[in-house]
Amino acid sequence: MLARAFAILGLSFVTGCGAIYVPSKVSDANGKVRVVALNAESVLAANTSVYQPKQLPAVFFQTAGSAGLAQAARPAPSPTLDRPSRPASLELREPPVVPSAPYEIGVGDVLLLATRDVGNTIEELSGLLAAQNRRQGYTVQDDGAIAIPDVGRVPVAGLTLEEAEARLFQRLLDNQIDPTFSLEIAEFNSKSVSIGGAVGQPAIIPLSLSPVTLDQALSAAGGIQTPDLDYASIRIYRDGSLYQIPLTDYLQRANLQKTRLAAGDSIFVDTEYELSRAQAYFDEQIQIAQYNQTARIQALNELQAEVNLRRANLQEARANYQAQSDFDAVDRDYVYVTGEVSKPNRFALPLGRTASLADAIYNDGGFSSQTGNPAQIYVLRASNDPAAFGAVTAWHLNARNAANMTLATRFELRPNDVVFIAEQPVTRWNRTVQQIVPSLLSQGISVASAQ
Repeated sequence: MLARAFAILGLSFVTGCGAIYVPSKVSDANGKVRVVALNAESVLAANTSVYQPKQLPAVFFQTAGSAGLAQAARPAPSPTLDRPSRPASLELREPPVVPSAPYEIGVGDVLLLATRDVGNTIEELSGLLAAQNRRQGYTVQDDGAIAIPDVGRVPVAGLTLEEAEARLFQRLLDNQIDPTFSLEIAEFNSKSVSIGGAVGQPAIIPLSLSPVTLDQALSAAGGIQTPDLDYASIRIYRDGSLYQIPLTDYLQRANLQKTRLAAGDSIFVDTEYELSRAQAYFDEQIQIAQYNQTARIQALNELQAEVNLRRANLQEARANYQAQSDFDAVDRDYVYVTGEVSKPNRFALPLGRTASLADAIYNDGGFSSQTGNPAQIYVLRASNDPAAFGAVTAWHLNARNAANMTLATRFELRPNDVVFIAEQPVTRWNRTVQQIVPSLLSQGISVASAQ
């Protein structure tokens, strides 16, 4: 009876062979599959196929933007005071001595950065090209910083030129950029003195690295223009205080002529003795400065509102693109990963760059080290030639030697590639047994029951 049961089981095994587990594999049964072993040369050959990665929309590269506001020059109001009677003499009130100090960089100054710019390696070795300097000007913006490409914003306001060089040197080192450079101030716009009254041409005189003295400022304004030297005076308004130098004293004393001016000084050459007229002039200058400041703040607020609107539009456009991508409504290139991987999946090729075989294999957990056969990793790529329809190139990576996995990091994937990892022989046998044994047991029990 037992022998009959085993005979029936054997017959069942033979008749059931068609249902035994059939593993996937790469074969050339139809003569259209070409298997190419991956090595350094074949990786280069595979990467020569033309492929242009899809790009992110332009909104991901745009910024809300910012722009400086150019203040329009406003003419000073014309004096309207009547000429008073002349006094016997004018009082001398000298301004305090301005201490000598290095120039501090301020908002509006233009810094000129010169960096080394050399030729290519062949030209350098042959000595045919000498090093040259690449020069670029940067304006100190409202926040006291300059914006340098590849470095970012570098705060320099309030620093001396030497301190600014030290800070820029450190920032270049932090960004691994050659710190060979020179820095100079090309335009001095942050500090100035104003001069008006009985001069050839009222002017705004910028302060630079060299100190500006009273005689230099008067010369720059065309000199003093008055026929009456006895009752003319030079008045200096500084930090809320008014100082007076009679013109006769100024002409006789060299130290008064070399009076050093400070940033923000207002100079008025008056042919009248009354301080009230000079005070009125300075009051007008203060009102004009306040008006300019108010207008500038209003313009900055309008600019900020515009920037906020642009930023909101960009964020909305990016969110819309992300939503479309989440709903699979964006045209993307894909690679398909199957076989003995942790999770068969559709791997989206990145935007703006290529992806490697290693990226696809390890994108979602990698392949199974228990069931996957590292010696049988394939990239199946169909031919794009209509005349060779159905032809497939199977790039075979044998990663039994783990060092060969470096080839996977250099192999570039193309749209519609199929990454396939075969199973290990023991895995194939185990799955076959798992399908056969339950069937044999159930059939054996049925036979035994029938007996």
